[in-house]
Amino acid sequence: MLKHIEFSRSLRRTLALSLLFSCSVVGAQDPFPSRPITIVSPFSAGGDADLAARAYAAAAGKALGQSVIVVNKTGASGVIGSAQVVAAKPDGYTLLLARTGSQAIMPAIMPTSTKYKWNDYTFIGMLELNPYGCVVSTNSPYKTFADLTEAMKKQGKNLNFGTAGVLTTNDMGPRQLFRMLKLTDQTPTQLPYKGTGEAVTSLLGGQTQFSCGSLGSFLAHIKAGSLRALMVTTAERLSELPQVPTARELGYAEMEQIVGWSAVFAPAQLPNNVKDRLVAAMSTVAEDPQWRAMTAQTGSLPFIRTPEQTREFVQKQYELYRSLGESLNIIDANN
Repeated sequence: MLKHIEFSRSLRRTLALSLLFSCSVVGAQDPFPSRPITIVSPFSAGGDADLAARAYAAAAGKALGQSVIVVNKTGASGVIGSAQVVAAKPDGYTLLLARTGSQAIMPAIMPTSTKYKWNDYTFIGMLELNPYGCVVSTNSPYKTFADLTEAMKKQGKNLNFGTAGVLTTNDMGPRQLFRMLKLTDQTPTQLPYKGTGEAVTSLLGGQTQFSCGSLGSFLAHIKAGSLRALMVTTAERLSELPQVPTARELGYAEMEQIVGWSAVFAPAQLPNNVKDRLVAAMSTVAEDPQWRAMTAQTGSLPFIRTPEQTREFVQKQYELYRSLGESLNIIDANN
């Protein structure tokens, strides 16, 4: 009798373990995605990050057969939204629209405040590049980039430039330029605003004399004739602005490293089958005519890359801003 009871208990345990294993296998084989996906845009609606996220969401939704929902989680130069994704469950249902400022500049310059590192993610792929350049008002006396750099050398702090905030590409691009021009404490004065729109308004109103940033934010004004682009950092001249010389043509090849970009990241330790599905969808997005049209409308350039290429690109961006921060002695004092 005792042996029978022990055998029954053993059998129940075996059956229970078998059932648990079977459920685990079924769960592991559930197709991804089986419900809507959220992509966090760590910046406000209407900006470069938000537009890139919405263009991706529309195309990826078709490629994955599930809705991709954009959620704007703003604050702390993109850190709040980025940190939310780092802490999310690594199941593929929470993604990040990664940006230059939040994924390269902030981890490089403010590692204590940022808390996450540039590589604390699963890299899915690059999406686009945002051509970068410097602009002035059409009423400005600076007709060429040489005119502007000469004014920087002579007027120093008396020259104002507007940005969408400190530790953004609007801020770090000019810092790189000032370093190349060997300006020290007599650098132009930064006027940080809440967004690029306000920076453009200040430029048009004469409160600032120049601004540098992703040209998509300036493009409508350039086409309307109220702003004049003096330089672009792309390797070749832009087809929409064929008259504007590149940084390399002007003798500032190092400025080519300053560029806006968007990528798709996921939390670390993402299962391989989920990562493979998301990466495969990126190839479909790359060929989507609507995505390409939406990307072109913002003045951006398609730049789909593999996870390995994305990791390499982001690492170089991080190292650029870390080096720039060290040379300017602006790295978080606790690191």
